[in-house]
Amino acid sequence: MQERNTRRSNRERTQETRARLIAAARRLFVEKSYAGTGTPEIAAAAGLTRGALYHHFADKQALFQAVVDEEAERVAAEIERQADTALTPLDALIEGGNAFLQAMAAPGRTRLLLLDGPAVLGRAGMDAIDGRHGNRTLREGLAAAMRAGAIRRLPLDPLTALLAAAYDRAALAIEAGADAQAFRLTLAAMVESLG
Repeated sequence: MQERNTRRSNRERTQETRARLIAAARRLFVEKSYAGTGTPEIAAAAGLTRGALYHHFADKQALFQAVVDEEAERVAAEIERQADTALTPLDALIEGGNAFLQAMAAPGRTRLLLLDGPAVLGRAGMDAIDGRHGNRTLREGLAAAMRAGAIRRLPLDPLTALLAAAYDRAALAIEAGADAQAFRLTLAAMVESLG
């Protein structure tokens, strides 16, 4: 009988190593901040060498960018998961906003995406990440609502940027202890006022 080959491919090993580094870095960046976390600590937390870290990421900032990109991707996936095709475009926008606030309640997310992210990666870096993920879902929802006549036709990019900023501010306030329901109601009224 031939022994089954259980060796992992290089690609699988690479993916596993990257995932371990990203998970360890996320945990430390949330716990100690970007500035307070060193690469030796990240490598040790991942059970890897610094050489392995630098083989996969050019530097700590590149690893941080991977962490932030993964977090932003998770937020967008949660928004899309909550999307119900049976909803009207206006209701879908409101529910998407609620899903965003719920997704941002995950421990550490506001710090990673709204505080340290812009500070470390710059506004342009965060805009690029947001454009691929959360802001993309908002932009698509706004465009669909405009096409359906549910909201006024306005310049899409500025509208997306301004509404995203309002949702980001709400997420920060809620994390700091503000009344989440009050923010949800106010944001829904803002979206409805676009009609």
